[in-house]
Amino acid sequence: MAGGWSRDGAVQEQIDASVDDAVQQVRSKLTVGDSAVYCDECDRRIPEQRRKAVPGVRLCIACQEAVEKNRTTAGGMNRRGSKDSQLR
Repeated sequence: MAGGWSRDGAVQEQIDASVDDAVQQVRSKLTVGDSAVYCDECDRRIPEQRRKAVPGVRLCIACQEAVEKNRTTAGGMNRRGSKDSQLR
């Protein structure tokens, strides 16, 4: 059901595009290759279970948590379809 100037399915297409963008962003951050035996940051031994579970892992769990905590994220709003972005 479309309303106003939008065509049928436009809302679902926008949702699908947002999901595809998020999946692509996450896939680009996946690690590949051989895992390190020792953490690149603190030189602690990375457990074998972690090395098997996460291919290409370079950090121990503690250092990985610190990196993820400090990582800034986008606002989380898809500005392409936002009415606010169209009004500015």
